[in-house]
Formats: sequence, C-alpha cells, structure tokens
Amino acid sequence: MEEPKYKRVLLKISGEALAGEKHFGLDFQMIGAVCGVLREALSMGVQVGVVVGAGNFWRGVKDGGGRMERTRADHMGMLATVMNCLAVADVLEQNGAAARVQTAAAMGNMTEPYSRASALRHMEKGRVVLFGGGTGNPYFSTDTAAVLRAAEINADVILLAKNIDGVYSADPNRDPSAVKYDAITYEEVLAKRLAVMDFTATSLAMDNHIPVLLFALKDPYNIIRALRGEKIGTIVKEDIQQ
Repeated sequence: MEEPKYKRVLLKISGEALAGEKHFGLDFQMIGAVCGVLREALSMGVQVGVVVGAGNFWRGVKDGGGRMERTRADHMGMLATVMNCLAVADVLEQNGAAARVQTAAAMGNMTEPYSRASALRHMEKGRVVLFGGGTGNPYFSTDTAAVLRAAEINADVILLAKNIDGVYSADPNRDPSAVKYDAITYEEVLAKRLAVMDFTATSLAMDNHIPVLLFALKDPYNIIRALRGEKIGTIVKEDIQQ
C-alpha cells in the first residue's frame, strides 16, 4: 500500500457538503461515501480527527442575525455541529470504523467531553475522533475550531473539504475570469481577503505553521488523493516555494 504523505490530519467538512444535492439536512448517501473513504484512510495508517460545520442546519450569525441575540444563535449552531458529528459517527461505525464524538461543551452521556489526551489515545488506537460544539464559545467559526483542534493534536495538515475545488482570485460563480491557485501563502490569503477560512482561522493556522489544503468534497475520494500527496485543490502555507 502506498505510504501516505500525512500521518495525522484534521479534516474539516462543511455542513453543506453533508447535505449533498438536498442543500439542507443530511444526505446519507454522501455521508456514507465520505465514511467509506475515512475507513480507507484508517487502513492506510492515517490518524484522523474531524470537525463538521453546521450550515446544513443552522448558521448562527447568518440565520439568527437581527432576530436573535448572537451568543444564543451561535449556541444553536454548536448544537447543530453535534447533530452532524453523531450522524457521521453512526455511519462510520456502520462501515466498520470505530468513532468517538467529543464536544467542547458537556453533553451528558451523548458524547465525551473534549480532552486532548483522550483524543490522541483514540486516534492512536485507530479511531476517528469527531470534534463537535465548535470551540465551545460564541463568535468563533467552525473553521477556527478546526484550526484550534489541529494545533492541539499536532496535525500535519488541515484538509478543508468544501463545495469548491480550490482557492480562487475571485468568486468563480460570479467572475468567469477568476484564477485558481495551486498554492498560496497565508499572507496573500489575508491581504487579498480570499475566501479560504475566516481571518481568525487563517491567522491561527499561520501562527501555528499548519498547512491548509482546500479541495472539493463532491468526490469524497479526493480525501485519499490528498493523503497520498496528489496535486489537488489549493495548498495554503508559509512558503509556496518549498
């Protein structure tokens, strides 16, 4: 079996990606495809942590904006991420892969409380660890939560699986002249205000020297291609000459 380029990864999956063509809720065919790929990643010896967004159910600042107090709206978004994590964990186990859900806020007997030491033990034993509840604080995105967890578990890379196949100079849906980057630095992303992650998440990745590989989840096997070091998506890092 081909040796993977990365040994420990943090996979960030957008909630919208889990909704598939339905654009809302859960598309279990898509989730099944993703989980099948994650099982293959485990068989390659890769340790996997996962953060899932909540856009398929609720976006605090967008859906609650102007109608709810921001903190409470964000708390609803945190709960939505836990729902997504529980769904993915269930399908993973149906696919024969062990999974654990850890949350930043206590959820009783539904999940484990987040613990770096416990998460690392799970991953070393070949279990996928799903981190729910964001950072546990309002005003922070799940992208920021993904970078935070990646830093804590010493991930080699953040795999950012979205509904777009890379980083572009502009929105390719609005600007047909938009150019896709194969590689770009954190500084360029921040200076050009490119839509990779929010500024807080990008700055945190830069400060902790964690490369971010953005690619499309439309083909879930892109996760394996990324782990093998194949040229897909866009890599964001400190020095694109290396």
